[in-house]
Amino acid sequence: MAATSLLPKSISHFLTNPPSLPSTTTTTTSKLSFLNPPHDHPQCCTKRPNLQTVHLKKKNPWLDPFDDGPDPDMEYGSLFADGKQDEDPRPPDNPDNPYGFLKFPKGYSVEIASLAQKVRGDVRRCCCMISGGVYENLLFFPAIQMIKDRYPGVQVDVVASPRGKQTYEMNKNVRWADAYDIDEDFPEPRVYTDFVGILKGRYYDMVLSTKVAGIGHAAFIFMTSAEHKASYVYPNVNAAGAGLFLSETFTAESLNLSDGGYHMYKQMVDWVGKPFRSVPRQPLPPLKVSLSRKIKDVVEAKYRKAGAERGKYVVIHGIESDSQASMQSRGDTDSLLPLHVWRKIAKGLRDLTPVFVIPHEREREKVEEIVGYDVSIVFITTPAQLAALINDSAGLIATNTAAIHLAHARDKPSIGLFCSEEKAKIFVPNAEEKRCTIIASKTGKLIDIDVEAVKNAINFVNVSLALV
Repeated sequence: MAATSLLPKSISHFLTNPPSLPSTTTTTTSKLSFLNPPHDHPQCCTKRPNLQTVHLKKKNPWLDPFDDGPDPDMEYGSLFADGKQDEDPRPPDNPDNPYGFLKFPKGYSVEIASLAQKVRGDVRRCCCMISGGVYENLLFFPAIQMIKDRYPGVQVDVVASPRGKQTYEMNKNVRWADAYDIDEDFPEPRVYTDFVGILKGRYYDMVLSTKVAGIGHAAFIFMTSAEHKASYVYPNVNAAGAGLFLSETFTAESLNLSDGGYHMYKQMVDWVGKPFRSVPRQPLPPLKVSLSRKIKDVVEAKYRKAGAERGKYVVIHGIESDSQASMQSRGDTDSLLPLHVWRKIAKGLRDLTPVFVIPHEREREKVEEIVGYDVSIVFITTPAQLAALINDSAGLIATNTAAIHLAHARDKPSIGLFCSEEKAKIFVPNAEEKRCTIIASKTGKLIDIDVEAVKNAINFVNVSLALV
């Protein structure tokens, strides 16, 4: 009794008279029903329908194994949940204010941030980490445009390799393009940690990565502190643990994502443009590039110096070289032709001047020796200048390089040379709609391409090229 008397009244009352369970036990049971599998309780299955037809893909099985999708009984339709996001309501900064002003990131000022930003999942800042070179970054342009259409007012930044960063000179939808090679397996620790701090300090809402990631790259994305983190992962055991750091994963079909050709980002595009409540599915726009007047003037001076005139020359791209400026795809390594084959093809041009694009100055002497000293040669290494050269031309003859897609983006007729018909269908789908004539090798090697078939295609396209 002495030991019992030392206890406080509240504790003794708790020990002697335990509270009874509330009468509304059905509510508690329904809230905790997710802890039990549906097959253990048949009565629960009769109350809730099969959610596989409602939610085809789980959010992430690594994060919550008990998440079986949205509740079909939940009623939506409020102002905060429906429709696309609005423009950022934050007032502009006033540097003339003598009391100064708070430098809150856009969308993160708690005094004026709308509830819809949390409920509806608005994205104010998005970072896209693009793996690969010019070819892979160029094919991501439609996805960036779709992000801008899906989230009005969003600011899109890009992280790419130094060579891939040059591509965003033609994209007005990108605010900042940072040069950082995410494909490097062993980055320098100083550069790695510094770049993590840069990304973390920008307060991104969503980070998308096209690198086939393991646990290392997934942790790199996780350290950006973004709310939505989506990336491709390995299709094998190397993906183990990567899903713990990501909110959405896409299992790559192969170790090389570029094998998918033009639609290599199909899984990510389907996820970004997915329908959400009252917002319909966002369609994928076509590939478009923009050119500045300064780039056009610089390129015009180059091809005029080479002896060509606007609208009266044909661009030849895809000369065999070991330079990275050849703008090949990682999914098609057999996409360059030697000069003696190009010399035969160039003889098929009658009324138009062939302009050979070289990726390095050391190739100039080879072109002059094999093709001729009076040939028109233009030295171009950046995709923006190549697009400007194609834009002022009558057409393009190229192998499977970025020049093919630049001609499509600028609505120019082209002739594409591929090592096989399968590669042509993958990298240039709907070629007729894009005014592209496909010539494929029958042996599976680009060196064995039928030159006579290319000349016949040139003769067929000569009239239309001259009228452009």
